[in-house]
Amino acid sequence: MSEKIGLYAGSFDPITNGHLDIIHRSAKLFDKLYVVPMTNTSKNYLFTYQEKKAFIEAETTDLDNVEVYDGKGELSTKLAKDLGAQFLVRSMRNPDDFGYESGVASINKVLDKNIETIFLLANGKYATISSSMMKEVAKFGGDISEFVPPAVAKALIKKLRKE
Repeated sequence: MSEKIGLYAGSFDPITNGHLDIIHRSAKLFDKLYVVPMTNTSKNYLFTYQEKKAFIEAETTDLDNVEVYDGKGELSTKLAKDLGAQFLVRSMRNPDDFGYESGVASINKVLDKNIETIFLLANGKYATISSSMMKEVAKFGGDISEFVPPAVAKALIKKLRKE
């Protein structure tokens, strides 16, 4: 039986506890899970790839089968094929995410018919969290400690509340 390899790609700008929950749950499903900070051309990023990688690695040290990998501006289907991943992991928080994610999955299926998309529903306590919302709350002094890891909260405050 071949090794089951998954790829969880996202902008992770910044990584949230919701993302980390998906990573931990996905790590149980696959022999190997690549977590890949990717580029979404419709977003403006606050953190560099190196910063995002460091945050993810710090929060997944207990997961031996998880590796953070540089997406290098590749399409996720091409990257999955290059890494030998048969599955793309995607998460959904709400019905709006379903509409978007099902469209992405359909396009990915056309790009590579051999790669399956696996959808994981967000844990209810993380269903309202988004990276952009965390940036907004941090910028205006709100407490984000329940939504992101401590190092991320500190970095967000440092970057967003410069006087």
